[in-house]
Amino acid sequence: MKRLWWRLVRFGFRLLYNELAFTYDIVSVFVSMGAWRCWGNSALAHLGNESPVLELAHGTGNLQIDLHKAGYRAIGYDLSAGMGRLTQAKLTREGIDARLTRGRAQQLPFASGSFAAVVSTFPTDFITAKETVNEVYRVLKPGGVFVVVPNATLTGGDLTVKGLEWLYRITGQHSDEQITPDYAAPFAPFQVTALEERCSRSTVTVIVARKTA
Repeated sequence: MKRLWWRLVRFGFRLLYNELAFTYDIVSVFVSMGAWRCWGNSALAHLGNESPVLELAHGTGNLQIDLHKAGYRAIGYDLSAGMGRLTQAKLTREGIDARLTRGRAQQLPFASGSFAAVVSTFPTDFITAKETVNEVYRVLKPGGVFVVVPNATLTGGDLTVKGLEWLYRITGQHSDEQITPDYAAPFAPFQVTALEERCSRSTVTVIVARKTA
């Protein structure tokens, strides 16, 4: 029964990222109680000042817009064709020259040392795959940073918060673990720091992994 449940969860997320990608922004606002944009933007303060920046799994393009508005030269990379179409349309409406490409994070089509920073917000478990980590390490410049926002936690004790936190847990988006040095393990050989940022009625986990060589 447990195996069937997780197959259903994975199927649901596959639909959300592909055939139902057009619903992603609405779902995100609901599950974050309106804080989704703040959650994603918690990564910006840790990127440094240099460009270009590669965003892995750009989703519907909100962070692409905010990266451009913050003055970064940004490239978006995502496996989902549906997310690519949504992001292209959104950036066009904003008057932003979209730089998007499609593919797997485990095989990045970029030269070594191409990026000052790589960022990914609320990715699935591909982000800790050894192939992904190795590829990100390869495309970063020496001293570059890999910034990952893996999750956020709603604060407060009302029924809405409790209900959403329960939903996060049964879909594997949250565990009861707090920030610990264990966050560093999947990101070797980076030098890793894990910290928290605050948004409205929530805290956000941010992992900053720096390439030291």
